[in-house]
Parts: sequence; C-alpha cells; structure tokens
Amino acid sequence: MQKLILLLLMSFSVPVFADSACDHPKNDFDGLYCLNKVWIEADRNLNEAYQKLSSKLDSPGKAALKRGQLAWIKSRNSSCSETKNEHFFVDLDCASKTTIDRAKFLEDRYRECASAGCMNSKLE
Repeated sequence: MQKLILLLLMSFSVPVFADSACDHPKNDFDGLYCLNKVWIEADRNLNEAYQKLSSKLDSPGKAALKRGQLAWIKSRNSSCSETKNEHFFVDLDCASKTTIDRAKFLEDRYRECASAGCMNSKLE
C-alpha cells in the first residue's frame, strides 16, 4: 500500500516539475520544446472548435467556414513563417498566438449559433 501511495505521489510530481521547466528554459532547444507544447495544444483546441462549430452549420455555413479557415491558414502561414535560402522558418510563438485567437473566434461563432442562430456571413 505504501508503494502504491509513493507511486501515485511521484506520478503527480513529475508532470508538475516538467511543466515548471518551461517557466525558465535552460537553452534554445528547451524553449523550442516548450513553445511546441503550446502550439500542439492550441492546434488541438482549434480543431475541436472547428469541428464543434461545423456540426451546428448548414451546408452553406460549412462551405463559408471552410473558405474562412483556408484564408486564415494562408494568413497565419504568411505572418508566422518564411523561407530563406531553401530553409523554412516558423515563429512558433506567432503561430500559437494566432491559432489561439482563431480558436476563440470559432468558439464565439459557436456561441452565436447556440444562442441567436448561426450567422454564416461572419464565417469568412
């Protein structure tokens, strides 16, 4: 029983320690790792918000959402990445912030659909 309790305590303390390491990354690679974690979570949230909103829309609304999403992706890519001398660079902080903002936008549209009705004109 004591071993089980010790294992449980250790399982809770390791993730907390791992997360706090992102507060003060030791080098650029640690910073990149932490930025990547934020990006992955933001992208997951964006995909969930997109699917949730899409489920509320009629066919024209889904088409408008898709067009709006493709335009947003193009804008995000041009704002947060560049190619130099055959090398591709991504500003993960920019990409994460932009993605978080887009997810909030989609969540707001979902809230409108659920309360006042879907406004397809706001999706592009």
